[in-house]
Amino acid sequence: MPADAEWKRELETERRMRDEFMLRHVESPFVAGRVPFHPLRYFPVDGKFRVVATLARAPAPEEAYLRTNRDNQAVMRYLGDLVFRLEGAAHRLRVYHAGEGVGTSVFVPFRDRTSGRESYGGGRYLTLELNESDEYDLDFNRAFNPYCAYTEEYECSFPPVENTLSVEVRAGEKEWRADSATPPPRPPRATGAAARSRSPRGRTARRPPRGSTRGRASSPSRRRAPSRAGSARRSGR
Repeated sequence: MPADAEWKRELETERRMRDEFMLRHVESPFVAGRVPFHPLRYFPVDGKFRVVATLARAPAPEEAYLRTNRDNQAVMRYLGDLVFRLEGAAHRLRVYHAGEGVGTSVFVPFRDRTSGRESYGGGRYLTLELNESDEYDLDFNRAFNPYCAYTEEYECSFPPVENTLSVEVRAGEKEWRADSATPPPRPPRATGAAARSRSPRGRTARRPPRGSTRGRASSPSRRRAPSRAGSARRSGR
């Protein structure tokens, strides 16, 4: 792992780049959704939320379904669990691959005891690149919001109930609000078993959600398709 000073500089650089992307890039949810932008907010950088995790792989990848904010289900591949210790206790988080087009990149959606209070109620994401050792630098200071945290223009996947941590993860991105008087997009209601390894009933998002930011900021969020009338803002990763 990089020395603390170098690691903190990396985080600062990534956050500046993410703000620049969100402000200007055509694929930014703020630009595409015409949402006024102000710099994203973060918890203070804290080394205790950077841990070593081991991927306990499933015997074989399994098809899984993650519920979305549109009450659809996004098709993913469940690869196994990250096993790690945080705040003196053992934890596990499920790891998902979003399908073709993302290479060896995987994502880890999670909720914790800050969700719905200081961080986005729908949960946050971490991304990793698969490696042969199955050991990872799991850095919650790099946790980021899905695009539906900024605007309801986007559909994004929610964490399964198994990915709810019993601790406060006061690291990474905080809840976004346009201003103190404006509530954030509505978080999901309780999901129960949000991921299944069998075919679900109801609607399924057949194409896996695609990322639309650079580097670590890629997220399984996608913009809603425009209606035939041409109104993306009123039509019903």
